[in-house]
Amino acid sequence: MALSHMLTLCQRSAAVSSRGLLLRPGSVHVRLAAAPVPEQQQHGPAAAAAVAAESPINQQQSRTFLTMACVQQQQRCVSVDNINPAIKSMEYAVRGPLVIRAGVIEKELEEGAKKPFKEVIRANIGDCHAMGQPPITFIRQVLGLVSYPPLFNDPSIPTDAKQRARAILDGCKGGSVGSYSDSAGIEVIRRHAAEYIQRRDGGIPADWQNIILSAGASGGIKVLMALLRCPIDGKKPGVMIPIPQYPLYSATIAEFDMEQIGYYLDEANKWGLDIAELERSLKEARKTSAPRILVVINPGNPTGQVLSRSNIEDIIKFAQRERLVLFADEVYQDNVYESGSQFHSFKKVMMEMGEPYSKMELCSFMSCSKGYMGECGIRGGYAEIVNLCPDVRTMLLKCISAQLCPTTAGQAVLDCVVNPPRKGEPSYEQFEKEKASVLESLRERAELVARTFNSIEGFSCNPVQGAMYAFPQIRLPAKALEAAKKDGKPADTFYAFQLLEETGICIVPGSGFGQRPGTYHFRTTILPQPEKLKEMLGLFKSFHEKFLQKYK
Repeated sequence: MALSHMLTLCQRSAAVSSRGLLLRPGSVHVRLAAAPVPEQQQHGPAAAAAVAAESPINQQQSRTFLTMACVQQQQRCVSVDNINPAIKSMEYAVRGPLVIRAGVIEKELEEGAKKPFKEVIRANIGDCHAMGQPPITFIRQVLGLVSYPPLFNDPSIPTDAKQRARAILDGCKGGSVGSYSDSAGIEVIRRHAAEYIQRRDGGIPADWQNIILSAGASGGIKVLMALLRCPIDGKKPGVMIPIPQYPLYSATIAEFDMEQIGYYLDEANKWGLDIAELERSLKEARKTSAPRILVVINPGNPTGQVLSRSNIEDIIKFAQRERLVLFADEVYQDNVYESGSQFHSFKKVMMEMGEPYSKMELCSFMSCSKGYMGECGIRGGYAEIVNLCPDVRTMLLKCISAQLCPTTAGQAVLDCVVNPPRKGEPSYEQFEKEKASVLESLRERAELVARTFNSIEGFSCNPVQGAMYAFPQIRLPAKALEAAKKDGKPADTFYAFQLLEETGICIVPGSGFGQRPGTYHFRTTILPQPEKLKEMLGLFKSFHEKFLQKYK
């Protein structure tokens, strides 16, 4: 009786659609599980008529299928057909299908499955601690103190860590990091961030009220991009991003229904940024969109380049001439390895160039997820907003107030980054030693990765000047390209899947970051600890030699 009543309800709510029976707004389209029906009879009333002509057994199967679908779908108002189409178009290659497959393989290994390897090496993402990097003692001491104040009674914790933690707690409502902070972040930490920027830039002033704390740099990038999400003269706002790029940008641009404007980095010139290429890209984009933002990632992700000061000056002149807001993604500013390379902040160069450049709008970003800290999961970062109209800044603060506040634990860790132990304080020597050890090890690994890839047939890899990644180009045999096409995958994705299945190494294909047509790359981190990295590179070389033999 209940089954019959449910079927009646479903039939009453059914509406005819071009793809079958639509049970209700937001439900799936259901095709009846019946005997084969002529093509012209598979939709709408014709499908219902076909059910009536079936045998009693087939009719019962069809009713059961329809009823089960109704039971599952009647409660759902949301389907893939009626969600935000921008969400469906966005992609994030760093956590894409390869990474999902890597997770499945890890589960299979745990369950005793036999593979040609014993573990998955996740070289796909810049997750320092996941790859074995030890945390910085001072940072964890301060984090522990603010999280659990009874630790203030522990005599083994240095006094400067306790002073930092007390200052943070004094800035928290109720003296607890469990309380909400101001939407822009805890004031004392914003002040410390401004002092850090001023020290970094040789005394150029920084206003703490221009500092917005965020959940990693990503939170600041997204809220500021959203601020500029406004059509101009009926055209979509455009965002210029480097190709190859970090997929946060392409994903956010798609999510916000803005226009992605790619400009190619110059692989033949250590992934430098060519102004003629910027001009070409901008000219083409203005036919269909309204470019508003120029994103520059320095040091580069995924390409690992460090821009020279003269290159930065040229970029600033271009942005000023074309009335573009500069987004300077500088989260890897501590990660510079190549001799002769040096990090220059866009703000410092811009200010030293004088007017009109010193009056330009600039948004720069920093994070505690990278550098020597690697505290990815705690989600701490800041954005410095330079020369923004006061009325616009008011709107920005209103916007972020709807998000309540960034995580206070992340703010505490960021405070340790921008307000580290000073010379003469108890934690200074250990802090400096740990910091130098991490950065020196990364420098050695950067050299090892580039050297090894350049020794493999068919590979070419620029020096890893900075950041945490290599982005080598790989030349694939014609038979491999044909096999990839038959498999329905981009050639670099085809290669990466075979690498994963045969060695357990998880990388990200270059097509997930963008690359010049006809070229193939992949991104790998340099983060595996030295012995693990050597093992990984050995597996890589052996796999590639077999791959070439297979497809030559």
